[in-house]
Amino acid sequence: MSKKPLGLDNNGVQRVMRKSDFFADSLGQFALNAISGLVGQLTYFYTDKVGMAAGAVATVFFICKIIDAFTDIIMGNIVDHTPPGREKYRPWILRMAIPAAIVIVALFTVPGGLPDTMKLAYMFITNILLTAVIYTAICIPYASIQVVRTNSQQERALMGTWRSAAGYVSGMIIAIGIIPITNALGGNQNAWIKFAVGFALTVVLALLICYLKSKETAADSKSEVQVEDIHNNDEEPVSFAQAISNLFHNKYWVLVLLMGFMVNVSYGVNGASGSYYCKWIYGNDNLTAILGGVGLIPTFLGFGLIGVMVKKLGVTKTLRLSFIIGIVATALRIIDPTNFVYNTVLGCFSTFATIPMMCLQGVLTAMSIDYNEYKFGKRMVATSQSASSFGMKIGSGIGASVIGWCLAVAHYDGFATVLTPAVRQAIYTFCIYIPLALFVFLFILMLRFDLEAKLPEYKKEIEARKAK
Repeated sequence: MSKKPLGLDNNGVQRVMRKSDFFADSLGQFALNAISGLVGQLTYFYTDKVGMAAGAVATVFFICKIIDAFTDIIMGNIVDHTPPGREKYRPWILRMAIPAAIVIVALFTVPGGLPDTMKLAYMFITNILLTAVIYTAICIPYASIQVVRTNSQQERALMGTWRSAAGYVSGMIIAIGIIPITNALGGNQNAWIKFAVGFALTVVLALLICYLKSKETAADSKSEVQVEDIHNNDEEPVSFAQAISNLFHNKYWVLVLLMGFMVNVSYGVNGASGSYYCKWIYGNDNLTAILGGVGLIPTFLGFGLIGVMVKKLGVTKTLRLSFIIGIVATALRIIDPTNFVYNTVLGCFSTFATIPMMCLQGVLTAMSIDYNEYKFGKRMVATSQSASSFGMKIGSGIGASVIGWCLAVAHYDGFATVLTPAVRQAIYTFCIYIPLALFVFLFILMLRFDLEAKLPEYKKEIEARKAK
């Protein structure tokens, strides 16, 4: 028996997704964030569990991210040039599930008897395989599905919210659990390997469910409602050079690129910095679990309120308000950076400020892709996603690496027992000053993004062109 057809959204566009569709789709982000969350903990793992030099680790990470970013461009070009009549996006989720699990475990199996140069080489190879090859081959097609799955901006926003919530769950499990769980298992390298095995199996399951429920057409197969197929396999591929040229002549795509870069610097810093702050400023790295647990409060509030905020304020104003909250909360931490309760409370506001961008970054990208069609007559979905991801990968690479570079300048020793003034200042720099500057720049860029109000008129013009 077929289910009742879905109705129209607030803009009169046919809805095509049910709760089960949103949930299954979100598991792709759960898997991706599990991968990136584990990678985000590697700086601490390599310096404090394997004993590698912070500066060398940071530099290798940065090189990996540069290579990783370029593979995004390659992957986008491969996907956009998939022969007509074949699925472009969904198959990659299935192909990469098992390789992802294998390499996740390999990240933490650094052979202990190797010299430092060989350890760095092992680190480089495993990180390249996971992030530049496997993660990219999942991420670009998966991000593109958000654009082709539905015509409704409301459903795209809901997809973004579901994806962000699922991704945050996996990220928070890592943030809350990895230190106390690995400490309970012995606190050594073998403990981290065991933790990685558990997450590797979870990643496989999540990707398989996502694959089974994903679609590449805006059609609700559970009802008899058929709407426009925005997969558009018949769109003639644009050459890579022309596509890149078009994108850099799309000011909105450039703004999304810059914001994606900056927000991922912030994510990269935040993902790897908490363990150092708790260990050296608060004196107990197990406090990362408490910080992560308390951080769930603003996270759940953010995910619960994002729909209301977007409905009342729109995407653009919601993001501007969130960045203002982030600026104020982070700046106030400078007053007393050593007080655990004070900083934890302010950290909740900072965390809340990051949730809207998590949920709506894909919506901004989708808007810029719609503008591609208005301005150039071509959507260039995968290339747009991959080029945006290029900036994001560079951002996350810098975010993760800047921690190691700051520590290297301060002559950090992971096995030291005393906190030096230089190391203290380095930790304040990547935990407070850099995030504050990023919130300020994000707010300035968001002031220039005015596409949301113009897009309905642009879409009418696109439809008029197609009708001729």
